[in-house]
Amino acid sequence: MKQLYTARQKKFLAMADQLVERFRDRAPDNDANNAFPHENYDDMWEIGLLNLSVPEELGGHGATLFEVIPVVERIASADAATALAVNMHFTPLAQWAAVWRKTKSPRLEGLLREAAEGRLIWAAITSEFGTPNLMTDARTRAERVEGGYRVTGRKNFGTNSAVATHASTTARFEDPERGPQLLMMKIDLADPNITIHPVWNMMGMRATQSNDLEFDGVFVPDADVVHSFPVGHLDATVAETVFGSSQPAFGAVYVGLAVGALDWAKQQVRRRGLVDDARAQDAIADAEILIESARALIYRHTAQFGTDDYYNEFGLQEIVAQSALVKHVCTKNAVEAFSRLIDVVGGAAYAKSLPFERMWRDVQAGLFMPVSSFAAHEFIASSSLGLSMAPEHGSLRVEASA
Repeated sequence: MKQLYTARQKKFLAMADQLVERFRDRAPDNDANNAFPHENYDDMWEIGLLNLSVPEELGGHGATLFEVIPVVERIASADAATALAVNMHFTPLAQWAAVWRKTKSPRLEGLLREAAEGRLIWAAITSEFGTPNLMTDARTRAERVEGGYRVTGRKNFGTNSAVATHASTTARFEDPERGPQLLMMKIDLADPNITIHPVWNMMGMRATQSNDLEFDGVFVPDADVVHSFPVGHLDATVAETVFGSSQPAFGAVYVGLAVGALDWAKQQVRRRGLVDDARAQDAIADAEILIESARALIYRHTAQFGTDDYYNEFGLQEIVAQSALVKHVCTKNAVEAFSRLIDVVGGAAYAKSLPFERMWRDVQAGLFMPVSSFAAHEFIASSSLGLSMAPEHGSLRVEASA
């Protein structure tokens, strides 16, 4: 259905619209060849889209999360793998920009200027085998050395690592005084002690090339450890800068996939002369309702998140629950929309030569991306019932160290 966008959202969507047909045309081959869409990044850099969420004062376009979300959705409607990958760059920069606007942190300003100049493309790489990736612990270990830490471990689901220059990651440090701490740090992916293992060969989101990264004693200077907190705790900085931004942005990827599938299904309805068919109308209406319900949650969240009223009203666990709720509803609704649209497209949904089949595979990834469905239910139910999921750390205010 038609959307009511602000003037700035329209401006940024117009930038994306210069590229989406190219992305759509390339998507089948990248999927079939299990290949990262390097050409798409070249195109995004050429028109300045990679600087979307860098503040204008620092050389970017100054898009807020509210303005990034429609762009992510639009790209995903054509090529979800590209949208998911570049989202790992857009969203952290939007987080930092929000913090920089409040704190004027010199460190954040430096990172954002590097991005504006094309010297930094980001990836958020925290996932590990056998862990729920809730940013409360890590199997990767940090050892204290002079001037910093040596980090050893292996991460998986390294989305955007095929093109990123730097990444955020996590490691557990056994602090002799404070007890086990989770360190959040910046790493340079050109470090020779980092190995990218090309193991990505999945059912869907193939072109993201979300390969494993192995850290073999990677040195991280003290200046690049941007935050730390006790293992097993819900952390305020993580909630404010990671969960609150990543969850609606992930949701936008899968809503965009559903939009792309719906657009293609409507083409089939018109081509087959089924515009007046009641069954086709029913399925299309259901898909529209599912998409619009998800969008409504995304935009409510992005409008409220980060405001003083939001922080005054909600506790830390509630903020994580609210964020998880958005992503959970978006992904569930997107998967259900595909199921309804099969009644419209029929056997064409199964044809590898047609786009619906690729999009159908891609949308399944949303079901296990963090926050997973079960973890989202835990947070939502516990917050509703007044139960504590974990001890809390920090205050609900973004600090310069974020």
